[in-house]
Amino acid sequence: MTLWFMCVTIGNLHAKRNIMGSCGSSHVKLNRTGKKIIRKPKPWKHPQPITRSQLMQLREEFWDTAPHYGGKKEIWDALRAAAEADLELAQAIVDSAGIIAQNTDMTVCYDESGTKYELPKYVLSEPTNMIRFG
Repeated sequence: MTLWFMCVTIGNLHAKRNIMGSCGSSHVKLNRTGKKIIRKPKPWKHPQPITRSQLMQLREEFWDTAPHYGGKKEIWDALRAAAEADLELAQAIVDSAGIIAQNTDMTVCYDESGTKYELPKYVLSEPTNMIRFG
């Protein structure tokens, strides 16, 4: 049985802490408050090429229905504002709302009470196979 604690990267200090094995070489940048720095998701492909208007419709449908699956409306609102902002503003929104990003691309987040919020990549960035006109 392996008991894991945590692997933390702070500046050049990489502390590996577990009882058996190693944490691996995953390096996550942290801001001054010790929270993960938000980044855009890695490039991704939609199952079928879609237009900008189809992408916008998918996003609207997600944001309209997401609060019905649980969580707090103010956290969903903050996540939407962060998803639609540039990275610096997104970081400020996430930090000020007390949102904990499990993944730096914001696909999995938690509020301070531990409620999980999952965001699809299509609300965070555009697919590589988006149909562009003109």
